[in-house]
Amino acid sequence: MNKVILMGRLTRDPEVRYGGANNSAVARFSLAVDRRFKRDGDEQTADFINCVAFGKTGEFLEKYARKGTKFVVEGRIQTGSYTNKDGQKVYTTDVVCENVEFAESKNSQGGGNSSFDGGAGFAPSSDAGDGFMNIPDGIDEELPFN
Repeated sequence: MNKVILMGRLTRDPEVRYGGANNSAVARFSLAVDRRFKRDGDEQTADFINCVAFGKTGEFLEKYARKGTKFVVEGRIQTGSYTNKDGQKVYTTDVVCENVEFAESKNSQGGGNSSFDGGAGFAPSSDAGDGFMNIPDGIDEELPFN
């Protein structure tokens, strides 16, 4: 089985090209994925992983992905090789993305100003800081569970 799930931030805006038989999108990008543990003397705390997405997934990235945006990527590892202009063989490893999702809201990135009105006439408080909406006192009676 060849399955990869990564969560990280884009190191740059994706490079998107169109080609092939149906002129479909090919998006290339790199994710900075934090390492869980730091070894003594190891200054690098993230791995920079090359990814590629095709078709609708590539179009999605072209439209919404920007440097610094945090994504969850699901796909498979693909290796390959080519000979460069100097005649040297270069080996490549990419994650071919089959599913890409945002890993945080716009507000977490510092942009956007969205609010939610769940029909009860209240919006999330900006002082919570945890991404969850504060529920006002006395609303317990309206909830279908206790």
